[in-house]
Amino acid sequence: MRTDDRRERLRTALIDAAEATIAADGLSALKARDLARDVGCALGAIYTAFPDLDALILTVNLRTLALFERAITAVPLAPEPEGAATPAERDAAVETLVRLAVAYLHFAAGNPARWRALFQHRVTHALPDWYLVEQVRLFQYIEVPLRVLRPDLGGRERALLARSLFSATHGLVSLGLDEKLMVLSEPVLRGQIEIVVGALGRGLAEG
Repeated sequence: MRTDDRRERLRTALIDAAEATIAADGLSALKARDLARDVGCALGAIYTAFPDLDALILTVNLRTLALFERAITAVPLAPEPEGAATPAERDAAVETLVRLAVAYLHFAAGNPARWRALFQHRVTHALPDWYLVEQVRLFQYIEVPLRVLRPDLGGRERALLARSLFSATHGLVSLGLDEKLMVLSEPVLRGQIEIVVGALGRGLAEG
């Protein structure tokens, strides 16, 4: 087997092992020595496949983002109107924002360790472009209904607003699922998200 093929097989095995560890026990359980043992390689061999553990964790997180995208692609997006949006079309865009937020809650509640790893991991250097591109692309799902609610915004302003709406939703989900605080049941948390995100969306529609 060629060296490149061996490296690629090792790379895949490491990603699979790291993903399984994070999903089962969280990011803090991921240790280089345990990974080497799980895939049957020398400790130093890890760094022939990845420059450091940061790169491996980001690759696993990229899989998590892909899993999340599969969940939100099931959310029907309100069609963009050809001209000025009607009240019904604005209502549909608000409902899309609410459904996206609820899908985020369901994903976080169903994949808690993987979801937390997205935010717990702190890289020692700037995030690579390939990871940032995927983050930006996912925010575009929020931008679709925002184009209906705020057609006056330019692309940069709309992208910033999408991040702000995500931050609001993420804050609700994080605090609602935080085991150190009073954990809310998923139905209760869903109700709160529907109220808050719906109010934000209607406020944008009126703006």
